[in-house]
Amino acid sequence: MKEELFKSADHSLKGNIWLDALFGLEKENIRVNKDGKLALTPHPKVFGSKLKHPYITTDFSESQVEMITPPLPDIKQAIGFVETIHDIVSLELDDEYLWPQSIPPILPDDEQIPIAQYDEEGKAAQHYREFLAKKYGSKTQLISGIHFNLSYSEKLIEILYRKINPSLSYEEFKDEVYLKTVRQMLRFRWLYVLLYGNSPVVDSSLELKCKLAPYTITKHVVALSIRNSCYGYRNISDLYPDYSSVTSFRNSVEQMVKEQQIASFKELYSPVRPKFVKDPEHISYVELRFIDIDPLSKAGITEDELSFLHALALYGLLTEEPDSFDAAAQAKANKYYGSVALYGLDEVPCMFEEKGEQMNIWHKAKTQIQEIIALFEKLEISKSEYLDSLSHAMQLVEHPEKRKVYEVLNGVHAIGYVPFHLEKAAHYLTESQQKNYNFIGLEDMELSTQLLLREALRRGVSFDIMDRKENFIRLEKNDNIQYVKQATKTSLDNYASILAMENKLVTKRILKEHDIRVPKGEEYTLAEVAKADFLRFQGRPVVIKPNQTNFGTGITILKENTDETTFQRAIDIAFQYDSTILIEEFVAGKEYRFFVLKGEVVGILHRVPANVTGDGIQSIRELVQIKNQDPLRGKGYRTPLEKIQLGEAEAIFLQAQRKTFESIPMPDETVYLRENSNISTGGDSIDFTDDIPDSYKQVAVRAAKALNVSITGLDMMIPDYTEEASISNYAIIELNFNPAIHIHCHPFKGKNRRLNEKLMEVLGYQLL
Repeated sequence: MKEELFKSADHSLKGNIWLDALFGLEKENIRVNKDGKLALTPHPKVFGSKLKHPYITTDFSESQVEMITPPLPDIKQAIGFVETIHDIVSLELDDEYLWPQSIPPILPDDEQIPIAQYDEEGKAAQHYREFLAKKYGSKTQLISGIHFNLSYSEKLIEILYRKINPSLSYEEFKDEVYLKTVRQMLRFRWLYVLLYGNSPVVDSSLELKCKLAPYTITKHVVALSIRNSCYGYRNISDLYPDYSSVTSFRNSVEQMVKEQQIASFKELYSPVRPKFVKDPEHISYVELRFIDIDPLSKAGITEDELSFLHALALYGLLTEEPDSFDAAAQAKANKYYGSVALYGLDEVPCMFEEKGEQMNIWHKAKTQIQEIIALFEKLEISKSEYLDSLSHAMQLVEHPEKRKVYEVLNGVHAIGYVPFHLEKAAHYLTESQQKNYNFIGLEDMELSTQLLLREALRRGVSFDIMDRKENFIRLEKNDNIQYVKQATKTSLDNYASILAMENKLVTKRILKEHDIRVPKGEEYTLAEVAKADFLRFQGRPVVIKPNQTNFGTGITILKENTDETTFQRAIDIAFQYDSTILIEEFVAGKEYRFFVLKGEVVGILHRVPANVTGDGIQSIRELVQIKNQDPLRGKGYRTPLEKIQLGEAEAIFLQAQRKTFESIPMPDETVYLRENSNISTGGDSIDFTDDIPDSYKQVAVRAAKALNVSITGLDMMIPDYTEEASISNYAIIELNFNPAIHIHCHPFKGKNRRLNEKLMEVLGYQLL
């Protein structure tokens, strides 16, 4: 018996290894106009070919966007990925929303619903959709949902294979793992729908037909999931594939095609499907298709719900099957599933037949969840997200009125079906607009990398995260493969040029050779020699800094330079970061960051040192705390701006101004907490791209060419940018080999210069 194959598995393997898997999501959303009517506009051109874009395509209709994630190793990351796609699509729509419900909005007549259009290469896909429209009706095709793709990790399956040691090949064993999961999820899908079904209402423009019984949707709704009921999108005939083996399954479906019950494999609309991708003879993963879109979540699904589904799949795999899964068993499973979907809100509970006796569905649900919890305890699974999801499921069983569907129903009854969902759609669009820089689920990566990945997704460029901690990614499209680290370390620059930019002394020498002004100064390799030169620099403003440094670390600016002790301390600080330091003249003026890309200045920022503006009431400390509440400010280069710190450096700088953190500035008085203007120390970024004269931009381009670099962040001091550049009114401080792009994309003040888009273009990834 096949159930015996996994009988000992739960005894032989313990721990969170059971949760190792890959997760993928496919989410369908209908585009609607501001009145809640189906948008009749074409699929946004910016996303290019519907056939070739790996993440954003259409389903049945031109108005039905399908968002697809790759297989990912974490549920939270999969949800974040699909939510990021949702954000990107939303931002490209013109006066339209993404409809946050499985059941469609206001629909026109069938013949007015635009079927997805394709070029010559995709005509077969278009013809297939035209066939579906005739067979099932276009309105029915617009019932949308979420597909959850689940594959157990190869590591887990390999360990099980070795421990169980079956008389099967490895591939045959893996097929059995997935086939049992399919059979059991078809048996247990009713439980997920009971707890999380959320398509209880339809607009009058959707004509529902059910062969089971006449049914009218009224204020006294009892349907929990119309999408999963007999009114939903399903095959015309009841179809019962043979799930006993891969061969049997394929033969049974081929027979259905032969008998013209369906046109092809893809027309088998089973709520759970084995998927054959890598090898047509063996199963690659399982697709769960019975998930309603959650209108209360922008992503349409939550981590809690997917964790429960994964737990349910594991329970199915490791639980003894009650009977063979022949046509009669499948019909029984369909009956339970359909009854819950159609009557899951009825005050009179559905009854299940259990060993010849009638059982209340809620009692059955409670028993099953208790068994899953017991299994997880036995397996010693300790991941909190899964344990919390099971605990929450038990709460919903004990308090069915807490199910999300009631919040939706209350909203619909209060303001109407279309207004309620439009309100949610508008709210999600606002969220997408307000936080349009993060790649959700990858917020631990540098923001510049997140922005580049967002643009890769938008352009249909596939990517792999090679080393998440190092922000090292791989991009690929049409045989163009690029390896990128931290967004701006690319193949466009050679190693020697990067080393030259990293070394401030070398940079200065090369620039001087090309008649480009740099600060005058001296280099030192011994602290005692540098300290002995105090008299040379006494009374002159200087900058003391390490030869190689980033983010302003180790740099001290002495504007008066009259105290020898302070001078010597600054030298010690600089030597903490490098074995060579520079003492340079302090060049008066404001510092501007020029971003040069392939011989063009594409962004200029003035970086204002960390500061607050007084109101005559609150202290500097309180003003900093208020300014730090800005959602654009964070820590670790994962937000457009950094939080202002209240540390030793800030205290010392305030002390020089005869202030402390508790000082109360006058109204409109600007108080600076730092001398250096780095964004990394809480500075503000002000866009000046359109204000700086071209003469300075030409200097920046010349400097980049002098070092033979394609990407650089060049720091230039300019006393008065309204004057044209001359050899005496600017100085280049340094060229940065790994400049951040996020400060140009999301400045504190000014225009988004879209450097992530420009970078993708120079890397060879054009918009279609």
